Amino acid sequence: MKIKQTPLKDCYIIEPTIFEDERGYFFEKFNEQKFEELTGMNGHFVQDNISKSSYGVLRGLHLQKGKYAQAKLVSCLEGKVWDVAVDLREDSPTFGKWFGVELTPENKLQLYVPRGFGHGFSVISETAVFAYKCDNFYNKESEGSVKFNDSDLGIDWKLDENDMILSEKDQNAPLFSEKNF
Repeated sequence: MKIKQTPLKDCYIIEPTIFEDERGYFFEKFNEQKFEELTGMNGHFVQDNISKSSYGVLRGLHLQKGKYAQAKLVSCLEGKVWDVAVDLREDSPTFGKWFGVELTPENKLQLYVPRGFGHGFSVISETAVFAYKCDNFYNKESEGSVKFNDSDLGIDWKLDENDMILSEKDQNAPLFSEKNF
């Protein structure tokens, strides 16, 4: 397993070591001990989630606040997504910056999104199945969000805005300047 630091502090791309032969392939998707050794971050996860979406669906930017803050380890099991993390930690040197990466079953990449970050993804294939591990349990009262198309962030979602399919909650999310995080 290779861990690559993204331009955002504490946000990592995890690239597995793949063993292939005529039968197919094998790889270790995650190893808590290796992750903690290589990053110094907690790699203990307590909840797994899966979503399936069609082309144009944009989910985000979401986060959990306070004692229910969550770090996430995300991957794409089917299709293709453009995954985005935004550093919302006011004391961070990368506060207000975003990073995006294409996740597919073919590249087998995962993105580690630490606590205090906003997270979202857009589906850029016909359909996609998206998986994420969380290091804390979900709590509805601790939800936070930031407007997906906030000009202060300038995120490129790899979709034409006319093709985007959004929930009402995401359409009405507060702006970055409103600090709902």
